[in-house]
Amino acid sequence: MDHWLLLFDGDVIDGRSDSARAGSSVLVQNATIRALGEDAEVLRQLVPRGERIVEIDASGKTVMPGLIDAHCHMTYGESRTQEEMDLYTSVELRTLIAASNAAKVLRAGVTSISQPGGSYYIGVGLREGIKMGLVNGPHMFTAGRYISTSNGLTDYYPTSVGSPAGGIGMLANSLPEMLSEVRVQVKNGVDLIKLADSPYGQYQSFTGDEMKQIADLAHQLGKTVTIHARGSAEVGAAVDAGFDWIMHGNVMTDDVIEKLAASKIPLVPTLLLLSNLADWGDRCGAPANQRDGCRRMLEKTAPTLHKAREAGVTMLSGTDSGFGVTPYGEWHAREMQLLMVYAGLSAAEAIRSMTSSAAVTVGAPGRAGELAEGMRADLIVVDGDPLSDIAVLQDKSKITTVVKAGEVVEFDEEVLAHRHSHPEVVYTYSQSAITYDSIYGDGPPVGEEPILWEAGDAADVARDLRRHELDARAVVDA
Repeated sequence: MDHWLLLFDGDVIDGRSDSARAGSSVLVQNATIRALGEDAEVLRQLVPRGERIVEIDASGKTVMPGLIDAHCHMTYGESRTQEEMDLYTSVELRTLIAASNAAKVLRAGVTSISQPGGSYYIGVGLREGIKMGLVNGPHMFTAGRYISTSNGLTDYYPTSVGSPAGGIGMLANSLPEMLSEVRVQVKNGVDLIKLADSPYGQYQSFTGDEMKQIADLAHQLGKTVTIHARGSAEVGAAVDAGFDWIMHGNVMTDDVIEKLAASKIPLVPTLLLLSNLADWGDRCGAPANQRDGCRRMLEKTAPTLHKAREAGVTMLSGTDSGFGVTPYGEWHAREMQLLMVYAGLSAAEAIRSMTSSAAVTVGAPGRAGELAEGMRADLIVVDGDPLSDIAVLQDKSKITTVVKAGEVVEFDEEVLAHRHSHPEVVYTYSQSAITYDSIYGDGPPVGEEPILWEAGDAADVARDLRRHELDARAVVDA
């Protein structure tokens, strides 16, 4: 017997159109959208007699596709330092933390995510755990570790230290190493391959030939491929290599913008991490130079993205959620608002950037991100109108219903409010050096002498400590 769901009399944003259809209804059969229409009673007639139907009154609310985050790192664990992410959390604990955080993302109305890189193959396991119902979370499309050169984003540590096994990047400095890593990752179940070029777009760290051969092999093996590319040179090379989508593109020449637009390859600017640090980094202790650097990057990014939008580049919403400054389930929808500011998108374009257009990043182009007959039934009900105020999607209390694959998802809000503790990642001995001059630069204080213990005093203290220890053990044993 089929399962039916009817959401009736809401304003429907279908993820394709520029406007909403007032007073419309959506009928779901199992995990698929069966029909849309203005007359709910007509849709009810499509349900066979005797089969169960769940109905949700969406009057005065908006029904729209579930959001798709094209850049969400579930294995980062809301880390506060790179060392915490790479070194100080075991693979077992990282997996549990990722599983516990997945529901936070879904609660925010994000029904699908693309994870472009993370620790070990946790993403693959989490994806399968979600499919099996072991974990409550969004549909997941995942890469393994970033493939990086010694000049790329994720080779953080000195050569003497090496690339840690728990690091998010896999170091490969020759084409055979790069192609071998692609093959190994595909064997281990990834959906996509992620390359990491230079951290801030200072230069192109992969050669054009390396990019082309990596993309060709990934496609030959039935996988998609993307790249962290902030600068113009690496964006242009990625276009020439035929990447499926490109991350960032903060600084691009007019020629590269035109090449990107002509290629029809989408761009995922990923503005949230930069903006949260620039706007609110002082509230979480982010270093001043990092906050200032993010502001400068945003200042360079705005004119680039406005030109790209005018040239016809398709932009997708991805958030870099997973850091302490971009925690899970909190700011996913802010990316749409930022694209309106920094790239000039309209509200409808911004919604498409996180619904129908973004479906390519989760392996479901033409199958998800849209409310239309035959599409996957991932949708949300919103108490408000995102077309007139897109910020309403950032308030989880306004997302009154989340439907994933035709099922209404239930959440324990108290559990979701919990944020896990973080390991001590720095062993601090002091904040400055104790030098002779810092102690005695002006001479010993007048009338004061250093406190020195006699040998007998030390022995007395030791006996007292031993006695207290034995007393405590006696209490416990009793």
